[in-house]
Amino acid sequence: MHAATPVRHRNPMHRFRHGYGKALEWVVGALMVILAIEVTVGVVFRWTGNSLVWYDETASLLLAWLTFYGSALASVRRAHIGCPEVVDSLGPRGRRSFNIVAQLLVIAFFALLGWMGLVIMPILAGDFLVSLPWVPVNFVHSAIPISAVLILIAEVMHLIDLIRTPDDANTASALSDGLV
Repeated sequence: MHAATPVRHRNPMHRFRHGYGKALEWVVGALMVILAIEVTVGVVFRWTGNSLVWYDETASLLLAWLTFYGSALASVRRAHIGCPEVVDSLGPRGRRSFNIVAQLLVIAFFALLGWMGLVIMPILAGDFLVSLPWVPVNFVHSAIPISAVLILIAEVMHLIDLIRTPDDANTASALSDGLV
């Protein structure tokens, strides 16, 4: 589909997915800009001989956040790595069953990741970053359960589409580029 072509969404869930994807694009874009600025400032200060003590730790954290929230965006767009050759070798009924089971496993994994992310939050309470001692580690690690929930939302929407759409041939191409 051409980027300039407006997408007309047929139902409320598809409209929600489109808006949800746009919101995640803004979050990921903002994190990219902040990281680029932070790295540039860090390099300039290091070049002048006045290294910033917080530069390395902050850049690492921003990159981790970008990875987690970028994964949520990739989930909405159906842009994660897959192995379509194996799935395509199955018949239509097998393909549909395999996709639903795989989707349930993905949802279970991210539910577990989100839960464990919440479990570690109280353990980290009272810990602070080394170079920025006023920033709690809880704040930094909150990206794990938050991104898990964001990914779960995208994956549940995809599961609903897989269950609702019996025509596997049309579903495969539409779902792969996140348009359904």
